[in-house]
Amino acid sequence: MRPISLLDRYIIRGFTYPFLFCVFGFTIILLSGILFELTDFIFVKNVAISLVGKMLLYKLPEMVVLTLPIAVLFATLLSLGKLQSQSELTVMRCSGVPFRRIIVPILIIAFVVSVVTYQANERVVPWANHQFENIVRKLIFEDGIPVVQENVFFHGGEGRFFYIQEVTRYNELKNVMIYELEQSGPFPRLITAKGGVFHDKVWILRDGIIQEMDEEGFVNFETRFETLEIVTEENAELYFGNQRTTDEMNRRELREHIERFRRGGLNVRSFEVDYHMKLTLPAASLIFAFFGAPLVLKGKGGSSYGIAVSIVIIFLYYVITPVCRSLGVNGVFEPLVAAWFPNALFGISGLALIFNADRLR
Repeated sequence: MRPISLLDRYIIRGFTYPFLFCVFGFTIILLSGILFELTDFIFVKNVAISLVGKMLLYKLPEMVVLTLPIAVLFATLLSLGKLQSQSELTVMRCSGVPFRRIIVPILIIAFVVSVVTYQANERVVPWANHQFENIVRKLIFEDGIPVVQENVFFHGGEGRFFYIQEVTRYNELKNVMIYELEQSGPFPRLITAKGGVFHDKVWILRDGIIQEMDEEGFVNFETRFETLEIVTEENAELYFGNQRTTDEMNRRELREHIERFRRGGLNVRSFEVDYHMKLTLPAASLIFAFFGAPLVLKGKGGSSYGIAVSIVIIFLYYVITPVCRSLGVNGVFEPLVAAWFPNALFGISGLALIFNADRLR
């Protein structure tokens, strides 16, 4: 067993250096892109550089998480490609070590990276994204742009939960849904309106319906209204402080919003797809290792081959993923299928290539 242990350490060492280099390099590149977008705040709104630096710090967890699957793919192809170009991989296989055994250390590292990515996406990234978006919302609100954003869930105080599908350029709200939690029963009162405005602590809704439910969840009272005013004592900061996109929620929080608004008849397919993708995207690290490792055997190896193949795989994966998401949102695929299809496609292909790898000599 000693040669196998030495072999594992050798492969891990060859994998680690390109992995860390890629994580650092791609993170810097992505942060540079964010910094370019934030230059308007510096030069147009005279935002302090220290605040922009704070915003970049809040974006750092998301950028690192995005680079981890890419870094696994690059490190897999570069490390194994180097062994292939120097004929070390051939010697290992001719010595009786199956290819699937050679790549076990890489697959274990990829699995650990997937777990770390998932935990970061659940515990760190949503919080950091929320802090970043709150700063952006405050800066935008100073220009008089509406404090309420579209396609965002938020808690509006006093037991109310809001969802606004669209905000027009004239600050008008369209397709508003409000849940008012009642202490007298398990189900909330549901208010839906086709339009409305929010101004000075007052929600003015137009052309809507109020529904109240009994203890079994059936509608026992329904009335229409032309105009409805809801006066709140909450200031504006509550609203942009509580607004959350799907990137600002973990899976548990997003699941709660999906269940809450699905009962009101809201189309939540896009949120269901995002819910499942919060699990599938972290799994991309392991999928890339499965798919990328056997591709080394089909070339002469080397850095140029590894980089070229990595770029192609990343391009295909990140083209197929949004296409599948769109198909899921529009009802062509079920949300679960839409989210997992890219991983299943690359994962199954990778497994087939691995189990047929030792036929290639």
